[in-house]
Amino acid sequence: MGHEFARAERVGAEMRRLLAVLLQDELRDPRLGMVTVQEVRVTRDLAHAKVYFTCLDESKAVDTGRALRHSASFLRRRLGQLMKLRAIPDLEFAYDRSVAEGNRLSALIDRAVAEDELRHGEGAD
Repeated sequence: MGHEFARAERVGAEMRRLLAVLLQDELRDPRLGMVTVQEVRVTRDLAHAKVYFTCLDESKAVDTGRALRHSASFLRRRLGQLMKLRAIPDLEFAYDRSVAEGNRLSALIDRAVAEDELRHGEGAD
């Protein structure tokens, strides 16, 4: 069991690295803004891969997802040429909300700290 899991993890890491290069160098889709592949989770049987991505501009997440799905067969074909696998997993793309959520929470914390400093800083002089 551990061996299959380790292999799936290795394949996922390699796919993440290659997809990052392919998205930057080979996809000329205007809908693809600044997209980052965060993680690729591959099933143990290597049949499916879930590709988690983020965008610099969160409002472009839907368009980016559409563009990635549109490019899936091209990306799979290129991965097939670059990777030493008998079969390339089916690609499924998912927007990684955890990064956006982390940024949102970070901004809220920063704002709370700044407001707190303003409130307590006034009487300090």
